Amino acid sequence: MEEQGSAPVTGDDGSAIRLESLLLFVDLAVDALAAAREEIDALNVYPVPDGDTGTNMYLTVAAARDALRERLEAGAGRAEAFEAFTRGALMGARGNSGVILSEMLRAIVRRLAAATPQERNAAVMVEALRAASDASYAAVGEPVEGTMLSVCRAAAEAGEELLERGAAGRSRDVLFAGAAAAREALARTPEQLQTLRDAGVVDAGGRGVVVVLDAAETALTGRRPAQEPGHRPALPQPVLATTVPGADLEAGGPAYEVMYLLDADEDAVAHLRERLGGLGDSLVVVGGEGLWNVHVHVDDVGAAIEAGIEAGRPHRIRVTHFADEAHRADHHERPRTGRAYVAVAAGPGLAALFEEAGAVVVPGGPGHRPSTGQLLEAIEATGAEEVVVLPNDHDSVRVAKVAASTAEADHGVRVAVIATTAQVEGLAAIAVHEPGRTFDQDVLEMTATARHTRQGGVTRAARTAMTMAGPCEPGDALGIIAGDFVVVGSDLTETATDVLGRLLGGGGELVTLVSGSDDADGELAAACASWVERAHPTVDVVVYDGGQDRYPLLVAVE
Repeated sequence: MEEQGSAPVTGDDGSAIRLESLLLFVDLAVDALAAAREEIDALNVYPVPDGDTGTNMYLTVAAARDALRERLEAGAGRAEAFEAFTRGALMGARGNSGVILSEMLRAIVRRLAAATPQERNAAVMVEALRAASDASYAAVGEPVEGTMLSVCRAAAEAGEELLERGAAGRSRDVLFAGAAAAREALARTPEQLQTLRDAGVVDAGGRGVVVVLDAAETALTGRRPAQEPGHRPALPQPVLATTVPGADLEAGGPAYEVMYLLDADEDAVAHLRERLGGLGDSLVVVGGEGLWNVHVHVDDVGAAIEAGIEAGRPHRIRVTHFADEAHRADHHERPRTGRAYVAVAAGPGLAALFEEAGAVVVPGGPGHRPSTGQLLEAIEATGAEEVVVLPNDHDSVRVAKVAASTAEADHGVRVAVIATTAQVEGLAAIAVHEPGRTFDQDVLEMTATARHTRQGGVTRAARTAMTMAGPCEPGDALGIIAGDFVVVGSDLTETATDVLGRLLGGGGELVTLVSGSDDADGELAAACASWVERAHPTVDVVVYDGGQDRYPLLVAVE
């Protein structure tokens, strides 16, 4: 990719895409899809009129962005960051449109990341768009024209034509022509699909592709593309055409959407495609290198999952009954009642503690933080009209807020995200929750408790670095308070008691110690508990086995 100036920009190894360019693009794409989400949802009549195409595409790109930023914050290099982006899109993809979009993004980013200084940027961009189109067609069991597939192909063909005429000097020239061609192809989709023509709309997935291409053009040029021609609004009640293959709410059509991630060899996936193709339609299988995202519409849910088990290890299985989705899309969703709590837990012991307190738990923690889609699913699954979310991690707060706003917009759920940045803050907050209070009062009390909790912990240095407390070497003990390194030592126990002393310097009545997987025998936690009892005999101490990775001990003072 290039910057907005005229000179081409190369990465650290001379390749034609920079992390800054990718970050700018994905931020613009997420914002643009967020703004267009309701519009795209309203256009959604094919293959299933469930009104979630915009939401699914938005969540897919948001998951890719979150994965990219998380790896960068962990100190990942350029290649690892690009791989995190594509893997995040794959794992966070939702619905037919989201899975196809993830494959498009994967193909584009991998081609751009592999470019060398000897290649023309314009030619690389053309090849990237062609790779995205080819990969998306290959991923779909029965490709249908008039969808996001044909919109993406139009962009690739426009870039190829420009290159053949010698009119493409830079990546931005290709994207400018490709985005314009995509908008024109979008306007033609009702001519290609009877369902769209009957409903008076353009294709929802195609509209999402246009939004993403427009974001890419803006990232390179700084210009905001003009509105696409021929864009027609959705009718209040779309009319389904029963003559179009894949219209899954027609009589006799598949009743369920089945999605799962699959750990499997590529050879096994070829047979899986054949099996699933015989069970239903709207089949999309994307991925590679041992991880796949599988999507299919079927009547026999068990058979679809069994096919995955035969091929490898399916996980994060999601089953949607189209009749229920249609009911929700018609604004007759089952009434939600009561209040629920959703908490991100970084270890099995912490998960048990939150569950005992009545929370719905989402697994998380450094290295495997939850996606927006996972938190949204947890919020939706509570069935409550009021939900309090405890992200318990600084980087998960943003993701939780996106999930909360989506749940509020789609289901009318009232969601409050308490910005807990540590597991122990979440434990303190959930300890004072009270469903009998008003929602606002409950959130206020939990927020106040979390904010008044002083927290820290200890870990081991993974590499040589300069911290706020001075230089460290691999294996050094690091003491942390409120996310900042404050102590560098050689002994974990001494470092932990140093942290405790600093936290208790401002007073306190209760110390909570949470031992991690590296303190499985509890010796570190026991030693720190003994120290508190000797040095601060009036302070109560509680010890829990949290099982969290990376941090042998987490500490809180209330």
